[in-house]
Amino acid sequence: MNKESIQDKPVRRKRKNQCGRFGERIFSGACIVPSLIGVLIFFLIPFGIVIYYSFINNPVTAEFVGLDNYTALLKNVAFKKAVSNTAAFTLISVPLAVILSLWLASLLERKIPGKSIIRTFLLSPLMVPTASVVLVWQVLFHNHGTLNSIIETFGGQGIDWLKSSHGQVIIIAMFLWKNLGYNMILFMSALASVPKDILEVAELEGAGKFYQFIHIKLRYLSPTILFVFILSLINSFKIFREVYLLTGDHPYSKLYMLQHFMNNTFNSIDYQKLSAAAILFALVMIVVMAVLMAADNKFGKDVE
Repeated sequence: MNKESIQDKPVRRKRKNQCGRFGERIFSGACIVPSLIGVLIFFLIPFGIVIYYSFINNPVTAEFVGLDNYTALLKNVAFKKAVSNTAAFTLISVPLAVILSLWLASLLERKIPGKSIIRTFLLSPLMVPTASVVLVWQVLFHNHGTLNSIIETFGGQGIDWLKSSHGQVIIIAMFLWKNLGYNMILFMSALASVPKDILEVAELEGAGKFYQFIHIKLRYLSPTILFVFILSLINSFKIFREVYLLTGDHPYSKLYMLQHFMNNTFNSIDYQKLSAAAILFALVMIVVMAVLMAADNKFGKDVE
């Protein structure tokens, strides 16, 4: 009797563990269900509706028109202008935001005077509301603003900066001014986590600072670089708020961004064109994210 009960103990314990794991799975599933319902209601179903709208002529008759909406969109002059301006802004501002913030983080990692003041100066834009930022930049770059007053004082000719070919440069400068501080903090945190013993060994072996940065630090920074790049990419599309407050619905052609096109198309109730543009934009972003993920996996796969 005792011998049988002793043999039954492992079986009972195994069954108890299996029941415990099953209960944990049920509890975990129950906790996830509200989030899944939220994603379904607020993301998947609306995205499915957008796809549906992009293939019909209008919501009333709902006749299937195939790729006609996409063809008309690609021939639209305003859409092509918005895409070219947005692509130019993103291709310039996002790499600059990553490179400059990484350079600032590497600089502040060293023992230099006034480190706390520089950090405070770079982080201060995060505490300023968007409306206040726009007001400051209007005062600086308006046709009768501060910059033109300084130029005219020295005998130069002032221009309306926001209605000239220099407008996008000003928006890029605003984007960098707002985002460098936050990106810099992320890189400083990542640099602090790089193993010091590896750097010390490399230094003993005669490796210079540049070699250590390229072959050691960048390896460990690759996940943070990917995160900062994606974050900067997302923030680059949020620049519409500042541009809209500075210039309105129809800015100078160089400042007409993709968000302007989306906003104006929505106001004109052209849901088919808007849906087609949203689908194309989503596809482009999926491809960009896939390329970034692949590059990160290839570059940082040997970091343990």
